[in-house]
Amino acid sequence: MTHVLQLPKADGSLGPYTLSGRQAWSAPREPRFNRIAYSAAHVVADARAANDPWLDCAIDWDTTIAYRRRLWSMGLGVAEAMDTAQRGMGLDWAASLELIRRSLEAARDMPGARIASGCGTDHLSLDAVRSVDDVIRAYEEQMAAIERLGGRLIVMASRALARVAKGPADYERVYDRVLRQAREPVILHWLGDMFDPALAGYWGSADIDTAMETALGVIAAHADRVDGIKISLLDKDREIAMRRRLPAGVRMYTGDDFNYAELIAGDGVGQAPTHKHSDALLGIFDAIAPAASAALSALASGDKAGFREILAPTVPLSRHIFRAPTRFYKTGVVFMAWLNGHQDHFVMVGGQQSTRSLPHLAELLRLADAAGLIEQPDLAAYRMKALLALHGIGP
Repeated sequence: MTHVLQLPKADGSLGPYTLSGRQAWSAPREPRFNRIAYSAAHVVADARAANDPWLDCAIDWDTTIAYRRRLWSMGLGVAEAMDTAQRGMGLDWAASLELIRRSLEAARDMPGARIASGCGTDHLSLDAVRSVDDVIRAYEEQMAAIERLGGRLIVMASRALARVAKGPADYERVYDRVLRQAREPVILHWLGDMFDPALAGYWGSADIDTAMETALGVIAAHADRVDGIKISLLDKDREIAMRRRLPAGVRMYTGDDFNYAELIAGDGVGQAPTHKHSDALLGIFDAIAPAASAALSALASGDKAGFREILAPTVPLSRHIFRAPTRFYKTGVVFMAWLNGHQDHFVMVGGQQSTRSLPHLAELLRLADAAGLIEQPDLAAYRMKALLALHGIGP
């Protein structure tokens, strides 16, 4: 069936768009990767909850966990309770810990399921934080809670630390205490202020190169306690430069949702195997999971051309989803899940479905179609028409 939609443009005018009807990418039945790839997964809100969405967090647990099972079945790991799940942006620590608990339990039934969980300080009231000791205690509390459940840690960047730290020495002190206590090697997390303005000046400097020196120093001092570092600076050259300076065996997990394809493919330059390419911990993998699985499998089989062919069309989509204000990218991720039938509504924790405009979502549909990511065209057309009607467009 041919589907013609009247979609809004950036200037507010309407124009016809015909869904291509092309077959969507599907993950291999038995995916095999030569990269570690985590998808930072979103949560599905409970649209029927009788709550105040701006104030209260209600999650549809069954659909949320089902989505994680889908990612694992495609060979992707799950980076749990991260910013893609609206951590600190609607999802509080109590809900985050429950999400981690349920995901760890679900992973036990999935052979080979990879999961790492966000450990932060977001249960602190920023106005009540007075010192780095408060930050250390907060990290320790979340570390203990996650490790009691058997979880591995992603040590998330801390808004509280960015608020009270006086300089690099405070970061070194906090991370020294945290890393010495971790049961297993952790993934560190450096999120740029385009994702979270409260993290400006992280590692003790507004200058990125100076901040990077501090981060590299922390990693070098604790190389046996660090599995890798995820950086989301949207700056591929700095990521590559940092990757080549990591201790051998410490991985660079790209969080660059603009340049992930070439960073994962790698350049073959570096003294250690882990210097030659980036592994992945990406929010966009939530939205493009079938294509990501197919592309990573092609790369592992030596088909670099196939890898590029699959992922290249997803990059314009990702750049659109993550366009400034980048912190609103989660709306596009959830919109994709709704269009493709992985949840039955377009409602988000905190009411954040309202953070992007209808023209933005219309362009997202066009780009997803071009990238082979519309899994059920009939359903996508039906749901897009319903959204258009809600905005006064249609019969």
